[in-house]
Amino acid sequence: MPMPKLTIAIAQMAIAFGQPAYNRAKVKKFVTQAAKQQADIVVFPELWDTGYDLIRFNEIADLEGTTAQQLLAQLAQQYHIYILGGSVAVAHDGRFYNTTYVFDDQGQLLSTYRKVHLFGLMHEDQYLQAGNQMSHFTVKTVPATNVICYDIRFPEWLRKLSAAGSKLIFVPAEWPEQRTQQWLQLLAARAIENQSFVVGVNRVGDDPDNHFAGHSVIYDPLGNVLSELDDTEALKTVTIDLNQITRIRGEIPVFADRRPDLY
Repeated sequence: MPMPKLTIAIAQMAIAFGQPAYNRAKVKKFVTQAAKQQADIVVFPELWDTGYDLIRFNEIADLEGTTAQQLLAQLAQQYHIYILGGSVAVAHDGRFYNTTYVFDDQGQLLSTYRKVHLFGLMHEDQYLQAGNQMSHFTVKTVPATNVICYDIRFPEWLRKLSAAGSKLIFVPAEWPEQRTQQWLQLLAARAIENQSFVVGVNRVGDDPDNHFAGHSVIYDPLGNVLSELDDTEALKTVTIDLNQITRIRGEIPVFADRRPDLY
């Protein structure tokens, strides 16, 4: 069965540190712009609401994710666009989670994902709780998944997600400039080994401890770059042809050739 083409909007945001209201206003503008460009889905970076203002999560984290969910649902319904809401800081039962919400073009919640691997170098393990569930949803009939930033350093996690049927991997991130080359190489590897399109959306700008250089990127299932942004705030739309996956997986059937009896 032929698969659809998808037009993906990458929202490469400069996030205001610890200013959720300001960042929410910026998200609205990006969604409006993506809808005008007839995108099927718009994708935001990690912790777009607060940035890594971890020590103030008691003050600024979104209680039960209610504010983010209401905003994203309303925008998705208004503009008839899928939204992968990067991730936001969510307070739940006295703990904090780095959480992605995905909404369909009718404003219905499709997926909630809590970051599984916490990044000690940015002190996540001191302030956040790790998730333990996979993310699976469809974008216009296309099976998809998402992880968050540091998760891409764990290929076994993405293989498990892909083996469950995903053909499209979304990766919102706050990836510092000094490791930009690793960001690009890891995403390319995840695309090649899982024979999937990979959409990596990184932030730009600064917080008190880091500079973020963007380089949001889309890879095809062969690891070819379809689009890569620079280090400035921007929104870019790219149309991908999902039928490429069927051809590539047919030529090199890595999923059929796996040895789950061994690993």
